[in-house]
Amino acid sequence: MGKLILPLFCLVLMNCSKHETDKQALNADLVEVVPQEKAISSSVSPPHSVSEKLLPDENTQQGIQSSKKQTDTISRKVIKNGEMRIQVGEIKKAQNQVNDIIKKNQAYIEKEQFQNTDMDDNLNLTIRVPHKHFDALINSFSDGIGSVLSKNISSDDVTEEYTDVSIKLANKKIYLEKYRDMLKSAATTKDILEIQENIRELEDEIDVAEGRLRFIDDRVNYSTLQLSLYKEKIRSSATSKIGFGSRFIDSLTEGWNSFVSFLLGLISLWPFFLLIPFIVFLWRKWKSHKKKA
Repeated sequence: MGKLILPLFCLVLMNCSKHETDKQALNADLVEVVPQEKAISSSVSPPHSVSEKLLPDENTQQGIQSSKKQTDTISRKVIKNGEMRIQVGEIKKAQNQVNDIIKKNQAYIEKEQFQNTDMDDNLNLTIRVPHKHFDALINSFSDGIGSVLSKNISSDDVTEEYTDVSIKLANKKIYLEKYRDMLKSAATTKDILEIQENIRELEDEIDVAEGRLRFIDDRVNYSTLQLSLYKEKIRSSATSKIGFGSRFIDSLTEGWNSFVSFLLGLISLWPFFLLIPFIVFLWRKWKSHKKKA
């Protein structure tokens, strides 16, 4: 009996040891499997569109911040404009003086228009002058050319607009480069077409922004002055050097023109003249009817 109990006891010990070993192995397998499941569940799913792929990353954010720092150093942008009207004795002489002043201040004439009427002569000039010479040009025109009838000077500070456009332009260029990099690695036709469309829109917006900045720079660097030279033609016996005969003929001509204007004015009232006989007829009929009553 004792011989049988000893082998059975050894067999039970061996089974318990094997069961414990299998349990430890199973626990080890579970430990390896759980982290893998967690890793899969915590992974980020890929974006479903190109626009999602272009979310600002660290490099893009750094580029945007860099562009903002660059625009912080933009100097003040002030556009100066002016209008002047000067009465002169002789248009030709005044024009020569104006040309000398323009040349001295490194300016140029952008537009010239001359108008000759019965009452006066007008020479209208659009002058572009470097910003630093604008005040000197105005002062030169105010002295020695003629009598200043009107002068209007204005300044427009466009620094805020210029800075805003510059920041947006820099950011668009950053995203444009990012789209171009994405186009090189695009795998599907849908992504390629979408990226190309975004690139086209960005390029158009960049062209518009660059054009606006060029326009502002041009208006800031070169101020604009609208100059009008005016000569009156009205003659008087006190100031005119023309003889009596010429003034007599001018008076006859003016009187005739006034008579013609008066006659034409009467002719324009012909519908009312047609109504006068009809009104007289009605008045007489009413009067005769009243007498019979």
